Amino acid sequence: MDNWDKIFKTYDVRGVYPREINEEVAYKIGRAVAKFLKNKEIAIGQDNRLSSEGLFKSLCAGVCDGGADVIDVGLVTTPMLYWVVARYGYKGGIMVTASHNSAEYNGFKIVKEKSIPIDEDSGLKKIKKIVAKGKFKDKKRGKITKKDVFLDYIENIFRFIDINSIKPLKTVVDTGNGVAGLIVPEIFKRVPAKLIHIFAELDGAYPNHNPNPVLPENTAALQKKVVSEKADCGIAFDGDGDRILFVDEKGERINPNFIFTLLIDRFFRNKGKIVYDVSASRIVREEIKKSGNTTLCTRVGYSFLKEKMSKLNVVFGGESSGHYYLGEDYYVESPFFVLFKILEIISKEGKPLSELIKPFDKYYLERINFKIKENPDKILKELEKKYKKDPARLGRPGKVSLFDGLTIEHSDWWFNIRISNTEPVLRLTIEADTKELLEEKKQELLKLIPSSL
Repeated sequence: MDNWDKIFKTYDVRGVYPREINEEVAYKIGRAVAKFLKNKEIAIGQDNRLSSEGLFKSLCAGVCDGGADVIDVGLVTTPMLYWVVARYGYKGGIMVTASHNSAEYNGFKIVKEKSIPIDEDSGLKKIKKIVAKGKFKDKKRGKITKKDVFLDYIENIFRFIDINSIKPLKTVVDTGNGVAGLIVPEIFKRVPAKLIHIFAELDGAYPNHNPNPVLPENTAALQKKVVSEKADCGIAFDGDGDRILFVDEKGERINPNFIFTLLIDRFFRNKGKIVYDVSASRIVREEIKKSGNTTLCTRVGYSFLKEKMSKLNVVFGGESSGHYYLGEDYYVESPFFVLFKILEIISKEGKPLSELIKPFDKYYLERINFKIKENPDKILKELEKKYKKDPARLGRPGKVSLFDGLTIEHSDWWFNIRISNTEPVLRLTIEADTKELLEEKKQELLKLIPSSL
């Protein structure tokens, strides 16, 4: 494997197994991370992908040969691994996972102390150079110690939950044969809610659907089950259990931005700083300000968001992809906090989820991915040039930002287009005050972006 640039992404390492990522690569990455972190103990966990066990063993061997001890936390979700590193004060951690990618992928998410992600700016480039060089000095071999963190993690979840307020709501949960299926049955034993668990079996081939609930086709079975069971809501997790997506009692998918704003409105009034990404709906920014908090915008990607949260003492954060971060819980993804807080709101207010999120459904938003035909930077430059002039807007150019890709903002519509950090695509988010304006501007942009959808 010589094409290291292909698997070293913006904030993690990811590729197709075994062509791009395999046991040899895992061993080298283990050696490189041990050298980079210069730590005595590195916590390592894995999801249940078919290739994870072999990669995990080779990764551990590399870390040990690099002179560090391995804390083996076994099968865990990514938030569990991050929580372990922060909670127990380890100086680093590695999660074997490809997150929401399909079964043929695998990879590694790497963090340093306090579970601060290591991205290309804070160490991944250096780790890549160490791996590519491939020259490692002999070290006194480290040892592997197993640590059972499951019950500690479960107990931690309920530090933030008012169990007694939750009514016996019928709740359908789809863990998509992913590792979150280990946690869901245990936590639902402790609350009055009635669990209907689908695709609960751990199967790293993901036989029922791909492990990315953001794509509508992957929640079709959940939506159907919510309706047939006359459930109060549905919840979907991704492959490594850090994304969570909601379905209302009608079987309709809920934009993660609405869940974010609902939680801000009910639980984070006048709390401080709240962070969101550049692709978030305007309703998020409006609700943060309305609730007496300070808005902070970040680039798309968990490493950027978590770094800003930890540096600026942010109380709550959310991404448009269904990631939510709790300041009180070491700034790690907190999907179960979100799950039970939503059940609390439904229980206390006695309203269906569709009605609770309705006040936030003010704008018309659409996301489109484009497979890139030519240099993506060139496309962004041409779009920037056009919309800076924007003669169609009566000579009033939009507000231009190059913070993360290109964002053009007018009073009644805006868009952001950026290069994906994880896939060879351009991602467009466009939002408008009316359905008609959204369609008009979408068609305008589609003509300007050379691609195959």
